[in-house]
Parts: sequence; structure tokens; C-alpha cells
Amino acid sequence: MADVLFVEYPKCSTCKRAKAWLEAHGVSYTDRHIVEDNPTAEELAEWQQRSGLPVRRFFNTSGRLYRERGVKALLDAGMTDDEAFALLAEDGMLVKRPLVVGKDFVLVGFREAEWEETLC
Repeated sequence: MADVLFVEYPKCSTCKRAKAWLEAHGVSYTDRHIVEDNPTAEELAEWQQRSGLPVRRFFNTSGRLYRERGVKALLDAGMTDDEAFALLAEDGMLVKRPLVVGKDFVLVGFREAEWEETLC
């Protein structure tokens, strides 16, 4: 398996489990700290397209910042994808994690069965 980009928040327990899973399955990766090196709006738009998922799936809906900024209401009110990508690019804590970015796929969040199917 070619090297993938692993975008994570190191203190996140799910990210720690996901990283351990990658290592246990011999998947080589490049690590990227989601807060120190937040994805750009352009990267997020490309990843969303590659993932085939709706832009909403890229939001960390359980995060404090998501609630404080009322993001669900903004999305429900008809926020465009471009506006959503710009908002996500403002702060890495708004972005669902971990992200695994490969040449022709993007995995959002840690779903073991999905990772197994895609990465093994």
C-alpha cells in the first residue's frame, strides 16, 4: 500500500486508536496535525469530491466549536459547499477526524470495517 496522509488531532482518543490500527496493519502514512496544519478550503473541496461524501460529513459534529458556532443551523439554512469549506479551513477543530487521504480515496472518521476494506 502506498503512503497515505493521516490527518489527526494527537490528543483525540479515536485518532490514537486509528493510528494504532494503521501501524498494526502495516499501512505507511505521513502524519499531519489537524490544528497546526489545518487543511485548506481547496484541499477539503478536493478530498470531499474524492470521498463521494456530502460536505456535512467533514464536520466534527461532536466538537465544542461546532456547537458554539451554530454550524448545524448554518448548514440547515443552506450554506454552500464553498462556504462550508471556507469555514472548515478556519479551524482544524471543526474538521471530522481522523482523515486518511489516499491517491483515489478519502476516509472520514475511523470506521474499522471501511478502513479494512479500503486499506488492506
